[in-house]
Amino acid sequence: MKDKKTSKGQLLMKKFLVYFTLWLFIGSWALNTSEAIAAEINDLLSPVSKESADEIVKVRTVWSQDRAHPESQVILAVIFDVPKDFHINADQSQIITVKDLVLIPTKVQMIKVPEGITVESPRFPQADQLKAEYADQPLMVFSGRTVIYLAMKIDETVKPGQLSVKLQINYQACDKKTCYMPKKTIVKESFEVVELNQKSVEINKEIFKGYYAAQADVTAKKVAFDLFGLTFSLNVSFWWGKILLMLTAAMGGVMLNFTPCVLPIIPIKIMSLSTTAEDRKRCIILGLTMSFGVLVFWLALGTMVALISGFTAANQLFQYPVVTILIGGIIAVMAVGMWGQFSFRLPDFIYMINPNQNSLMGSFGLGILTAILSTPCTAPFMGAAAAWAATQNPVTTITTFGFIGSGMALPYLILSASPGLVKKMPKTGPASELIKQVMGLFMLAAAAYFVGSGLSVLLSKPPDPPETLYWWVVMAFCAAAGGWLVYRTVRIAARRRQTVFFVALGIIVIALSFIGGSRLTDRGPINWINYTPERFNEAVAQQKIIVLDFTAEWCLNCKALEHGVLNTRKIINLFASSDIAPIKVDITGNNPSGKEKLKQVGSLTIPLLVVYSSDKRIVFKSDFYTADQIVDAVRKAREASR
Repeated sequence: MKDKKTSKGQLLMKKFLVYFTLWLFIGSWALNTSEAIAAEINDLLSPVSKESADEIVKVRTVWSQDRAHPESQVILAVIFDVPKDFHINADQSQIITVKDLVLIPTKVQMIKVPEGITVESPRFPQADQLKAEYADQPLMVFSGRTVIYLAMKIDETVKPGQLSVKLQINYQACDKKTCYMPKKTIVKESFEVVELNQKSVEINKEIFKGYYAAQADVTAKKVAFDLFGLTFSLNVSFWWGKILLMLTAAMGGVMLNFTPCVLPIIPIKIMSLSTTAEDRKRCIILGLTMSFGVLVFWLALGTMVALISGFTAANQLFQYPVVTILIGGIIAVMAVGMWGQFSFRLPDFIYMINPNQNSLMGSFGLGILTAILSTPCTAPFMGAAAAWAATQNPVTTITTFGFIGSGMALPYLILSASPGLVKKMPKTGPASELIKQVMGLFMLAAAAYFVGSGLSVLLSKPPDPPETLYWWVVMAFCAAAGGWLVYRTVRIAARRRQTVFFVALGIIVIALSFIGGSRLTDRGPINWINYTPERFNEAVAQQKIIVLDFTAEWCLNCKALEHGVLNTRKIINLFASSDIAPIKVDITGNNPSGKEKLKQVGSLTIPLLVVYSSDKRIVFKSDFYTADQIVDAVRKAREASR
């Protein structure tokens, strides 16, 4: 009896072990093939025809560029050519659940990516609604040519060479009556990474228009402004946000008149208006004409940004030495005209911009020249507005630049409409001539600046800093203006008070000229590292806090911030810390890696200061900043690095 119980127990144990082993096998197989099982179930629940989807839908891939650079982005487009009367199901996020029906969503997934490449989530188009016979409610589908974008960010550590990626594409083709067998395709693609000095060309532009339009829409919903710590942002996804941005751009245009680039022109216009102040109508017409010249230039600039590939910022004009040298020559001719030296006949266009003539063409030309002179400088609020505009459609881009021009033109309209403001300027006599002569010398200083910065662009060899000796020529003309003011004041001034005031003013100008020449040609107290991608990567590898200062020899705002903020004792001591790498990105000349870096940090204009934490996160970015802001940014970077 006992033996029977034992054998029965052993039999039960054997059965249990067999069933348990079988259960483990089935469970393991099910876990390892869950996608296959799900696909089988989906196939059973879908109204499937035995015809294969790849016989209906053609799938191909194309790149956005012929080759890519380290620390840049390249985009792969997956193109579905879906014939008429057919469709493929939408992606998982847009597909609608239908009772008693399982629909296979379209899916694009990277399954093999080289080290140093980061792939963003696929960007699917907006799906359409469609009524099919096999569903009791509308479906979400893709039809016609459907493009799905995969953006890939290339780290700066990626070495030049051929890189390969592998992606998996899943989709199911259907018509209005039935669906076809789901399709899974494995695609291998490769692209070339090259050095920054090798050109990369955009290709398949028509295919990628949709991506860039969507990207602009995503990134441009909020535009941030920062003025010495005063920060605010505008949501431009609403109509009122766009209007506020346009008004902010106009405010930036007004402020352009108070930058070092434009200030030399304002006294010239005031003197020009003073001669016609008694004739209010004539004064207003001249003011309107000059304002129109300013506006025409900014509209033309906006048109260039909107329509010319690769032209994205106003100050790009000054990266072409021919432009700066030509402008310097025109200013020099105008300066000579201020001294009344046109005793010989010059080309007619010179007389058109001679401010002494008070002609309509002269005022119009002066307006254009004033706007041209403003482009090396970026006023508060203007840089962010212009950068946003460059990513928008042509109408929005041109309109934004038009508002900048309108703001810049506004002070001249106010002056022309209020002749009383300029009536006190001497119109004739020795005092009037002295003002013209002093302003003529200052204009010669401006001419020397533009010619010198143009030559600096020609002679610069990045990453080495550009030549700065031309500043001594600029300051020599400024000192001459101060000296001439002292000499002529002593000769012609009738009152002692006037003599003392203008002589003191002249001496101050002479002193500031020598101080300015010394400071502008000095490399400064900060041990800057001249930017190259390799030096930046070295600082990253050393886990240092990186301060990037974007500058150029023709950027007067950059000079002002450098000497007024960066060269203060507080910042000098801060940047001397061993955990900080101060790196200067000078885009004066042909510096493609520097310009690429400016683009990567999301800006088009300079000046710009960017602070990175040791893990390469941007903790601060501003075009107008204070010393306290920099100190606070470094503190945040240190905290983020812990």
